[in-house]
Amino acid sequence: MVTAVQTRKKPELLAPAGDLDKLKFAVMYGADAVYIGGEKFGLRSKAGNFSYEKIKEGVEFAHRHGAKVFVAANIIAHNEDFTGMEEYFQTLYKIGVDAVIIADPAIIEICAMAAPELEIHLSTQASTTNWQTLKFWAEEGVKRVVLARECTMDEIHKIKENVNIEVESFIHGAMCISYSGRCVLSNHMTNRDSNRGGCAQSCRWKYDLFEDGEDGMEPISPDDDSYTMGSKDLCMIEYIPDLIKAGVDSFKIEGRMKTIHYVATVVNAYRRAIDAYYEEPENYRFNEEWMEEILKAANRPITTGFYYHTPTDVDQIFGTPPKVAQFDFAGIVLDYEENTGIATIEQRNRFAIGQEIEMIGPKRDRFEQKITQIWDEDGNEISVANTPLQRVRFKVDRPVNAYDIMRKRK
Repeated sequence: MVTAVQTRKKPELLAPAGDLDKLKFAVMYGADAVYIGGEKFGLRSKAGNFSYEKIKEGVEFAHRHGAKVFVAANIIAHNEDFTGMEEYFQTLYKIGVDAVIIADPAIIEICAMAAPELEIHLSTQASTTNWQTLKFWAEEGVKRVVLARECTMDEIHKIKENVNIEVESFIHGAMCISYSGRCVLSNHMTNRDSNRGGCAQSCRWKYDLFEDGEDGMEPISPDDDSYTMGSKDLCMIEYIPDLIKAGVDSFKIEGRMKTIHYVATVVNAYRRAIDAYYEEPENYRFNEEWMEEILKAANRPITTGFYYHTPTDVDQIFGTPPKVAQFDFAGIVLDYEENTGIATIEQRNRFAIGQEIEMIGPKRDRFEQKITQIWDEDGNEISVANTPLQRVRFKVDRPVNAYDIMRKRK
C-alpha cells in the first residue's frame, strides 16, 4: 500500500559549504543541494568564500552528482553596497547556479531585472513568520522562502495550508540570540556589521553579571560562573516525521564556517533518517545511532529551538556548558588498495600507532580499529603522523573509499 507520505516529494536536504572541499563532501555524503557564499553580498565574510572560478567548479561537481548549488547574497544593504550587483547576478546565472538567497527587497528587484531566469529564494534574514507574507513574496516571483527560525511547527502547517510556495526551514546548527539574526551587538562591540557579513559572535563571549550595590557595581554571578547570551544548537534529527508532515520542502543545515567532519557527519545522519522514513513511513523508528553521530560532531548542547515551545533558560547556555562527546577530525581517505587492504590518508589531526580510530563513509556503517603500522609516502615506517596534510598509508580492517573520513576520540 502506498501512503500519502510516499507520494509526497521527498524534502531536499540542503547543506552548508564554506569552501570547495566542503561542497564536495556535502554532496558525497548525501546533500541534495548546497548553499555557498560568493566574494560579495553574503553574510559570512570570514568563510572560505567562492570566486567565480570556484563557483563554476562547484556547480559542475554538484550537477555531475545530481545536486544543486545556491549562492547566498543575503546582506542587508547600505547605499554603497550595490556597486557591481547586476553583473554579479548575471555571471552567477551564466555559470549555472540554481538559485540565489536574498533578504533585501532592493537586491531582489535588481536580481529579477538583471537575471530574470535566476531563481530567487528569500533568506531567513527577512524574518518571515506568516502565510500572508509568503503570499506577497510568491506574487513577487520568489520561488522559495527560508522561514525565520522563530517559526513553530503549527505555524509551518498553517503556512503550507494557505500558500503554494516552497518552504525551507533550518533543522540543525547554531541559533542566533537575536530575532532572525538582526543583531547589532557586534556593530557596537567590534565595529563589525552582523547584517553585512562581519558578525563577531558577541553573544558567545563570556560575561559576568553585576548589580548596582552600595559600594558600586557588585558581581552577582553564582559560583563564579561566566555567562553567555548564546543559545544551544538546533537539532531536529529526532523529529523528521513532524517536519515532513508539516510540509517543509527543504531541510537546511547551518554551518558554512564548520569543518568537513561536521558537514559530512551531520549530512550523513540526516540523509539516513530521511531515507529511512520514506522507505517505511508506517514502521519508521528513530535510530539512536544517528544521534550518536550528530553528537560526535557537536559544538554545543542541543535544543529543538522554537518548533515546539518558546525557548526558556533550558535552551540557553548558562554558566559552564555540559560536556558534549566530541571526536577530532583525523584524516581523509584518498585511496584504497583492495589487494593489500592499505589506505592512503591525508592527515588533518595528529594520530599515532596504537591509537583507536573510527572510519565513516557515505555508503556504509562506521567501524573502529587500532592503528598498528604507519608508512610515509616514501614507504618508510613511522610512529606518528603529525604534519598537517601529510599523506600516509596504513592497513584498515575493512574496505574504504575516497571521501571516507577518519576520526579519533578527543
